[in-house]
Order: sequence, then structure tokens, then C-alpha cells
Amino acid sequence: MPRIFVVWKTPVVLDAIAADVAEYATLAGYVQRAARRHPDRPALRHNGRTLTWSELDSQVDSVAGGLRNLGAPDSDGRPARVAIALPNIPEFAVSFFGAMRAGLVAVPVNPGYTPRELRHVLADSGASVLIATDAVAAAVAGIGSELGSLRWAYTCSGNEDAGRALARALARDAAPNPRLPAASDLAVLLYTSGTEGAPKGAMLTHRALIANHVQLAAVEPAIMDGSDVALLGLPMFHAYGLNSGLGAVAYHGACGVLTDRFDAEESLRLIAEAGVSVVVGVPSMYTLWAASLTSAAPMSSIRIAVCGAAPLETVTARKFAAITGVDVHIGYGLTETAPVVSSTLAAPTLKTGSIGRPLPGIEVRLVSSTGDDVWYAGSPSEDEEVAGLEHESPDSPGSDPGEIVVRGDNLFSGYWPDGRGGPGEDGWWATGDVAYADGDGDLFLVDRIGELIIVNGFNVYPYEVELVLGMHPGVAESAVLGAPDPVRGQTVRAFVVRAAGSTVDEAELARHCERNLARFKCPTQISFVPELPHSAIGKVRKVVLRDV
Repeated sequence: MPRIFVVWKTPVVLDAIAADVAEYATLAGYVQRAARRHPDRPALRHNGRTLTWSELDSQVDSVAGGLRNLGAPDSDGRPARVAIALPNIPEFAVSFFGAMRAGLVAVPVNPGYTPRELRHVLADSGASVLIATDAVAAAVAGIGSELGSLRWAYTCSGNEDAGRALARALARDAAPNPRLPAASDLAVLLYTSGTEGAPKGAMLTHRALIANHVQLAAVEPAIMDGSDVALLGLPMFHAYGLNSGLGAVAYHGACGVLTDRFDAEESLRLIAEAGVSVVVGVPSMYTLWAASLTSAAPMSSIRIAVCGAAPLETVTARKFAAITGVDVHIGYGLTETAPVVSSTLAAPTLKTGSIGRPLPGIEVRLVSSTGDDVWYAGSPSEDEEVAGLEHESPDSPGSDPGEIVVRGDNLFSGYWPDGRGGPGEDGWWATGDVAYADGDGDLFLVDRIGELIIVNGFNVYPYEVELVLGMHPGVAESAVLGAPDPVRGQTVRAFVVRAAGSTVDEAELARHCERNLARFKCPTQISFVPELPHSAIGKVRKVVLRDV
């Protein structure tokens, strides 16, 4: 099979990235732009409350004024890290954009985390400021002695005056610091996980966040513009909900409808009431909508529906489209790519099972297990060659599978704190995912090189769950892997070997996991086995367990 490449014409996109970054520097700059252009338009809606762009900008300015100097620079010489552990309420946006405008680093945190999980993220990031729910603040107070960097904590209730109260509280602790953020500065630490080890903070600069919006904006027809109303139903502590949702609303000056707990019936009411035109979702949302909808009426205002973070079942996509008349477009991306790499919106036709084509401005290679390039898409610079690849012909059968390796201005700068695991000197970064391209140049995801489990779009690494199970005295050994789930995409399944003399049961282990893991990480299936299959070197052979 020939090795093939496709050249996308992207210099205009690269010029646009440079221009946009130079003019606005941060996403908070886009908030200010929207406030100047249409101050009275709604920016965010939540539970009957509306913030206009001028009101949002004013609150962001106030919070930035207070945040700007809380430990900046921090004791390690870097801008202070601001941990934000809030649900999808306007105060999350105010805090996030406020940290950006202050030149500090935002660290979005899942407010559903247990004390053990909070300890890791707060300690690893060295956050000196915490803006959180009452529940998170109480949990952190209990482990405060283990968090030497944390010096300030503020709570938000999400009521009408919460944003103003937060600004006033921060102002009491403020001190002058005129430093303004630069596009190359670190903007956000998003904690993500591979297939083993503790979650790692992916470092994304302001430039990377903005670049992904410029790349998406180069897709025709337009995915979003300032007249759109977007449903922000994905948690904003996740890269997808944060930048593809909230960030996109700021970039375009659109309106975002916030919902902090997804309910199919309630979300349909919100969509109809607010005239939502753009939905950014995950498979479980479309599965539940398809099961709830009896007509297209509740979604008659929708013009674009996007799904990402995990594979969408073909039957669900077809059922949703049949009822609503709206096709669900699939995107592929990662936290480390801010997050979108490819989309079916960038392809001329929507193909079943495809993750579309790379966005303009992003280069993609497929690399075989032997290290050879089997496919390339992008626009190499004049001094570069795509060695050994042939131009794709119309009758090409496509490529062999290969690991997806990407390059673009939207890539992260490596993992906190030293940039390890980031793009190489040539800008390329290997994703760990395997795909192939068909003869038209559309990509199809095959598998993940590692053992990552994706539940409702959230990463679960088996090693962490295994560590928690191992903390129980009744467990001698465990192995964790993903199992198919019709709603969530995957669920967590655990195989457990009891310790000698132990009578621990499934209910007891479930309670133990709930005390130490976020709900989406907890095993939904626990099977007790006399022993686990091991290889000659003692590694658990999970491939054998997949058939059990």
C-alpha cells in the first residue's frame, strides 16, 4: 500500500493566529472586545440570571484586580496558580477570565473530587489561591496542613451577588502589580491522565487556546459566530467544555447558556427557551436526548451539533438526526491540543465512524509501529519535505493504521512543571491514538495505544483505581479495565483478588472507592477472582481479562 499525503492550504490560518494573538493576547481580551462591541448583549445565562458582556467584563476586571497580586510571582518565581473548583456557574467564567487578565495561571478542578484527589492537584500545581464551592473548601480545610502553597481560599455560592462578593473579597487582599499577560505566558493547567500514574498538569499558553479557535474559525461554513447561542453543558474543568465551550463563546462574542447538572428533559427545555443554536456535547448527552425526543420541536433552533471526547454509537447518531433533522458532527482532540485536532465539519461529507479531517493550520502524520510515516496532512514549510510519501491519488485505497502525531500552534507546552512529555524540538507530538485514513483523506480512529478508559468523555486511568482498591486491607491484588456502556461509552470494571481470610464484598469496596475517587472513576462492576493472569515477568495480562 502506498504511503500518501494531502496538502491543505493553511498559510492564511497561520497568519490569522499571529494577528489574533497579537491583538488580544488572551481569551479575557475577547471578553473585553465583546463588551466594547455589544455591551448590552447577553454573554451568559444561568438559572434565570443573565450577565451582559459589559457586566461580565466589569466583574472580570474587578476579580483580576484582586487576583493580580495574590502571590504573584509565587514562591517558585512563576505567576501564581489559581485553582477554580466550581460547577458551571457564571462565577467560574468570572474567575477563569479574571485569572487570565491578571496574568496568573488558572487551574480548573473538578468540584466533585474527593480530598485525596484534591490534595494531589492542589499540591502538584502549587496553587496559592482557591476559589471553590463550600463543599470543596470544607474538604480542603481538612487537609490544609498538607498544602503548603495554599494561602487564600474564597467560596462562591452561584447566587446573584456571588461575583460581586468575590471581587470585594479579593480586593481586600490585593496589592499593586502592573504586569500584563503575554500570549506566550502559561494560561491554564489542565490535569489529565495517561494510562498510569497520577494526573499530570498539561500546560497551555494563551496562544495555544486562541490558536484552536482560529483553526476552527477557518472551517467553512462557520461553526459559530456572534449571533449564536451555545449550550454550555459540559463541565468547564474539562478541556472540551472549557475551550470548545466557554472559550468559543468568548472568542466569538456569542451567548452561553450554562447548566451545571445535565438532565435530558431540563436541557431540552433550556434549548427551546433560549433558542440554542450550537450544541457541544458528548455521546451520553445524545444517547439520552435520542431516547427523550418525540419530535424535532425542542431542538428546532439547533443548526450545529458537535460530539467529541469519546466514540458516538452510529445508531444514536442516526436516531438523533432522524428526529431532529440535524446531523451530529464528530470531533477528535485531546487536552494537550486545546483540544480539537480534527472534525467532520472540516470534511466535505459526513462519514459514519470518521473523525473527519485535520483543522486548517494543524499538521497530522500517521506513524507505523516501525516508525515510518504512512500518511500526512497539512502544509509543510518550504524548507521541509515529507520524505518518502507520495501524493494521494483519487483511487487510493487509503493508509495503513498509524499513531496520530500532530503539530500546530494549539499544542501544549508539556507537562507541569518542567515541560516534560511535550512536543519535540521540531514541534511534533505523539498522541498515543491509532487511526487510518481512507482514500478521500478522512480519518478513522482505531484504538488507543494505552489502556485509558473514557467515561462520559472523562479520562480514567486504571492505575489510580487499582491503587485505591489496593488501599483496602481486604484486597490482595486488582486489575482495572474499561467495559462498553451504551450511555457513557465505557464504564470501569475491576477484577479483585481477596487477601487471605478476607470476606470483603462488592458493596464494601464500592463504598471504599466512593470515599477516594470521583464518581465517574468508581468501578460499576467488581468481580472477585481467585487469581489474576500474569505474564512471565509478572505483569497482569489484561487482554485475557477482556474476554471474561
